[in-house]
Amino acid sequence: MTNPENSQDDTSLQTPEEELSKEALSEKELAEAKDKYMRLLAESENTRKRLQKEKMDMMRFSVENIISEFLIPIDNLENALLFAGKASEETANWAKGFQMILGQFKEVLSNNGIMPFVSKGTLFDPHYHEAVETEYTDTVSDGLILEEYVKGYKSKERVIRPSRVKVAKKPISEAQPVPDDTTQQIQEKE
Repeated sequence: MTNPENSQDDTSLQTPEEELSKEALSEKELAEAKDKYMRLLAESENTRKRLQKEKMDMMRFSVENIISEFLIPIDNLENALLFAGKASEETANWAKGFQMILGQFKEVLSNNGIMPFVSKGTLFDPHYHEAVETEYTDTVSDGLILEEYVKGYKSKERVIRPSRVKVAKKPISEAQPVPDDTTQQIQEKE
């Protein structure tokens, strides 16, 4: 007679090599699963950080865009207060109150990291300046800003509003070559 227990043992018994290969296979699967888990964890952390940064950037740009809408009324208030000193005493008293309000507006700008920048006397930079006028002169260097019509503002990362400026330009002398389209215009006049 055969013992039923022996027949089950025969099928469930495996050689030591087979057991080691199954154990190695499960360790390999475990290592792959752990690696996959770590990669997914890192990816989710990177996604969280990216979304948080995008949210902060969007909020900052929204605040900067809203504040940029207030720059024109602030400029108008500054210009009006320049003339208030020449007015009567009663008007000068009113101007003091408006000067304090203007100071509060500037404080709000400063608290949000938005600052005006000086343009007059610096070289023209298209990232910071918008040339609305040029003046041909030999007295100063080419590209120097002679006058600032509208004050520019910037935040830490970007220009909120460029300055509108008058820029110096060297006059074209006869010794310098004249561009082709100008040469044609001169010839047509003759």
